[in-house]
Amino acid sequence: MGTALIQLKIMPESPETNLDELQSEIEKTIKENNGNNPKFEIKPVAFGLNSITASFSMDESFPTDPFETEVSKIKGVNSAEITDFRRAFG
Repeated sequence: MGTALIQLKIMPESPETNLDELQSEIEKTIKENNGNNPKFEIKPVAFGLNSITASFSMDESFPTDPFETEVSKIKGVNSAEITDFRRAFG
């Protein structure tokens, strides 16, 4: 089994959404679904709206669907989409 590196793009419901609270809920959800070492980056989108990009590793034998599904259920999240999936070597 190898390790996969995942990037998950999360769009909040509005510019007023507290991104710090959202980030802690996302981190908890990632860890509950076998994700490891999540790192976060906030990127501006438009009109004061920012997205959160979560980067983390996981065993490539696990499915990635739970990450999108479970993160999308978090209050304050409009959408969650895996934007990158790579196998890690080394």
